[in-house]
Amino acid sequence: MITDPADLKCLGEVVVSAAREELLPRFARVERGRKADGSVITEADLVVQQRIAGELRKHWPETVFLGEEMSAADQQALLHQDKPLWCLDPLDGTSNFAAGIPFFSVSLALLVQGRVVTGIVYDPVRDECFTALCGRGAWLNGAALTAVRAGVTLQQATGLVDFKRLPRELAVRLVTGIPYASQRSFGSVALDWCWIAAGRCHVYLHGKQNIWDYAAGHLLLQEAGGHAMTLSGEPVFVNALQPRSAVAALDAALFDEWTRWLGIGTDKP
Repeated sequence: MITDPADLKCLGEVVVSAAREELLPRFARVERGRKADGSVITEADLVVQQRIAGELRKHWPETVFLGEEMSAADQQALLHQDKPLWCLDPLDGTSNFAAGIPFFSVSLALLVQGRVVTGIVYDPVRDECFTALCGRGAWLNGAALTAVRAGVTLQQATGLVDFKRLPRELAVRLVTGIPYASQRSFGSVALDWCWIAAGRCHVYLHGKQNIWDYAAGHLLLQEAGGHAMTLSGEPVFVNALQPRSAVAALDAALFDEWTRWLGIGTDKP
């Protein structure tokens, strides 16, 4: 279990070195394929997963490993073991990576007894390493991330919104009754969470993300003092493979305004 800065530093070095040595040399230089669900996969996804899995086994041999590029049956079997579990997305933003768009990341979370206790998201293009320890805080390249008032209303906010996976009625409502001043969609769920935690965008909305997409980033926002729930008003993280929606903001007042506009009860965690 990662409990002190030395362990977190070692873990960060595993992720950073794999991204620098395996991802960046292949950036926009690899052929893409398609998985059974239609999503893009490249050689880099597989190489980085293999590299990080091997390094984790060397340092923490008792911790089991779940990666995005494993079969669903293997993922399901691993997720409900009693042992601590690594949960890795070796390349979050594969479509961007394959197309030469410089917005992608490596996301790694450690789960203990079904809870995320450690998270790392690394952006190799900007050399930004976001880290979090449950109950201890969140950091960007070693500098603490803390919630501060955004100082804007929802009408003045920048929304980070993925329209593709939203319910149609909600997507139409967002387009026809725009609640914010500006909207972005970048293509890496893990970095979405980190950018909200860093205050680069104000409110967040995504309709469908997998556990390896959001586990580390959700912890990071939580430890930075941010707020999140699903579109149905439930906690975002569950120890399961079923995709989850996400509504989030760093600022508490803005989160309340955002959830009210979306019609979500704010009396749930």
